[in-house]
Amino acid sequence: MIRDVADLDLPLVDTFEVGDRAERTRLQQQAAQEHWVVRGNLGYAVLRYDDAVTVLRDKRWHSAASKIAELSGVDNPEFLRRRRVSILTAEGDEHTRLRRLVAPAFSPRAADRLRPFMREVMNGLIDEIAHTGSCDAVASICDPYPIPVICELLGAPASDWQSFSRWATDVLKIFDFNLNVDLPVIMAAQDELEAYTLDLISARRDRPGDDLLTALIAAEEAGDRLSPTELVVMVEAVILGGTDTTRNQLGLALALFAEHPDQWALLGERPELAARAVEEVMRVAGAVRGTGRIASEDIVMRDVRFPAGTLVGTSLATANRDPSVFPDPDRFDITREPVGQPQLTFGSGIHYCLGASLARAELQEALPLLAQRLPGLRLDGEVRYKSALAGIFGPTDLPIAFDPAP
Repeated sequence: MIRDVADLDLPLVDTFEVGDRAERTRLQQQAAQEHWVVRGNLGYAVLRYDDAVTVLRDKRWHSAASKIAELSGVDNPEFLRRRRVSILTAEGDEHTRLRRLVAPAFSPRAADRLRPFMREVMNGLIDEIAHTGSCDAVASICDPYPIPVICELLGAPASDWQSFSRWATDVLKIFDFNLNVDLPVIMAAQDELEAYTLDLISARRDRPGDDLLTALIAAEEAGDRLSPTELVVMVEAVILGGTDTTRNQLGLALALFAEHPDQWALLGERPELAARAVEEVMRVAGAVRGTGRIASEDIVMRDVRFPAGTLVGTSLATANRDPSVFPDPDRFDITREPVGQPQLTFGSGIHYCLGASLARAELQEALPLLAQRLPGLRLDGEVRYKSALAGIFGPTDLPIAFDPAP
């Protein structure tokens, strides 16, 4: 018998009231033992791996990214007017078209070409701190690492990295569910970023280079190509997504390894474990802990009807610790054998992270170098994290100590 989800007796998992990340994960894991779907603060949430994958791969479930303002109660007409369709919010044929046009520029081969530069950047950052024996990893390593890579990727001046960092921090506050406070900062950063992007595109049209921006300008298939607006939106997405996700994920990785010194030593001894280490870090401590979907029509799952317009969150953090998929799920082990089902921090389905190959390459290059050159990693004070509700989660202060270089 099919029943409406609103008629079910479901527990409320009120994550808005839980500020601690570990406690939120524990509560969701506990709920997942008895329920595959629960009530959330803004709708419902699925907690188990298979159900999360089902929602993410079903094209009838549309991305909720375009509804953030409405869900937050924002009615600022200027902010609402400036919204544009992007690869994050597009659905159906429009999304397929955008993805087809830009996918070659984000291929694993394209990311691999940047690996020597990634190593150069990371070694340069380590050179500055290796002799000191301690640092704030966020300020000294995580924040500055991905931005030169994005500059190199786009063909942008490396001197612009501080602007990239600020824009990414400010614009992505849109996902932090505090828009009534953050809106002026977000809009100012959006304006600056768009002006910069237009100038960068104009310069690259005049002087094509061997970079992503030139490839995006030239992206074409069967007579179709990105419109000027689509190009601007895509470049902005690269700057924002390529900056904030990687630096937060690297911070979470270092915090996790600092709590598991045996795993840090092992990675230093066996750098060939880098690929497995990255997947395990993202499974245990992913920077993207969940994502929202809205039913575009009435959808039935497990004999439960979700009416059109229903908001459902997929708890990626909980799904990544589903014991039916990952044995002993709370254990952090970079030698963990692949189980044939990937960690879900990059998502799944048509909205699978476009920059996944680049992010993987950046982390795979950074972590072994850090493990080899900063042995004895340990925490050197209190780690401070973003709000547990932040769309892209990570540490804001990460004091670490390590054995100084002679």
